[in-house]
Amino acid sequence: MNILDKAIAWFSPQWAYERQAWRNGLSNTYKAGKNNNSSLGWLPTNGKAEQVNTPARSIIRAKARDMERNSDILGSILIAFENNVVGTGFTLRMKTEDEKLNNQIEKLFAEWSKPKNCDITGMQSFDELCAMALRRMRVDGGILLLKCNTGSKRFPFQLQAKEVDDLDETLITKPGQYTIINGVEVNENQKPMAYHLLSTSPDGWTLPQSKRIEANRVIALWQKELPSQIREMPPLAKAIERVNDMEEYMDTISIKEKILACISAFIKRALPMGAVGRSMNQNPPEGKDYDPATGYTRSRISPGMIMELQPGDDVASVIPAGQASNTKEMVSQYIRAIGSGQGLSYEATSRDMSQVNYSSARQGLITDTQLYKRLQRFMINHMLNDVFEAFLDSLVLAGTVKIKDYWENREEYINACAWSMPGQPWIDPLKEANANRIALKTGQDTLANICANKGLDWKDVMEQRAAELAYIKKLEAEYGIKMEGGNNNATATGQQESSNSTNAVES
Repeated sequence: MNILDKAIAWFSPQWAYERQAWRNGLSNTYKAGKNNNSSLGWLPTNGKAEQVNTPARSIIRAKARDMERNSDILGSILIAFENNVVGTGFTLRMKTEDEKLNNQIEKLFAEWSKPKNCDITGMQSFDELCAMALRRMRVDGGILLLKCNTGSKRFPFQLQAKEVDDLDETLITKPGQYTIINGVEVNENQKPMAYHLLSTSPDGWTLPQSKRIEANRVIALWQKELPSQIREMPPLAKAIERVNDMEEYMDTISIKEKILACISAFIKRALPMGAVGRSMNQNPPEGKDYDPATGYTRSRISPGMIMELQPGDDVASVIPAGQASNTKEMVSQYIRAIGSGQGLSYEATSRDMSQVNYSSARQGLITDTQLYKRLQRFMINHMLNDVFEAFLDSLVLAGTVKIKDYWENREEYINACAWSMPGQPWIDPLKEANANRIALKTGQDTLANICANKGLDWKDVMEQRAAELAYIKKLEAEYGIKMEGGNNNATATGQQESSNSTNAVES
């Protein structure tokens, strides 16, 4: 209070109190900015990304890995991302004017994608590397892929995967050099210039020296959320506390139910066993589970058992009370919160489809698919295109592929690549097929887009379909029969039947 308010309070405390109340009401126009009784313990830290993230990054990564190893719900989330983002893998499609060159590069990339050619350890195929990279992005926050030249004549280019733990966070910037922040060497614009990786022995022990690797040799795969962010942060940071709470809750409920299921009956005795004095059946009956504190023997119940009671004994049955009737609702709420924090629907997280119909299931799938496609596009822009660029350069340098004007028109050849992403399954094939047929007939969609949504290349589909029709006609001419799908009438009849069945379903 200022001098004026103190003077007013001396003459009229009520007037001073009202003045102070109005002043407090005008002190902050946002309720979230007030420090009242309900938010006294909420004192968040504000600062640049690395200042806030660095102290918590390691412990959050450790907790996320622990949940990855032990939590089934978190495992379900990670599997959902792997199955729908990477799935069966990305397929390279070349779009140059030379069709022969396109086929050659596509076949070579398919061969390079085998474990012995693409992975420096020879253990993982390229699709498996993509799946592991996505998993490490969700759990650890990111992964480092090093471009290595092995000197092989056919495929000299290989990838080496490194965990983000290998970044040397102890280095201090020397005068006159670029700034080193948590193992990443950046220039004045915060552009990574090099990565400093710890040297490790094959059995995982860290050696005292670190190695500087130029940034153009490293694919640092992580998602940036703040302009000043230089290192990764696990996306599971929002969910691991909730996952841990749910795991502890389910363990507690499990222990409670086990205890209630184990206790079946109590035997009450009017007179305790043993004589008067200190002696209280000091010699327990042979072969009995004896409790010296009470002098009673613990009897175990088995199916069909008939047990005789002593005089004065009474059996009291145990009816378990306090059953966890709301466990299902609590677990469902936990799963909804965990899944929504990762951008997934309840059905995608829990695999529970009992509460949806066709419309709600399709709406949830559309929302989830938008997230999957965004992650697919991220992997294409930040990993696949970079890998293909190094792959094609290595083929030309090794002489495996002969392209005369490659170095003059390198960007054109690099940009001629396209990727067929894994497709999404249909919920109701009949409705989906008819919707695609109508959209294609009315010009609202293209065959290329429809096939791409299924993870297929439309040219391959047309060529395969043409080969099938030609083979059907050959068999019809050879055996003198008519086969379904072998002529236009059969196709038209099939479409008419499909249309009639659709009308019947809708009616």
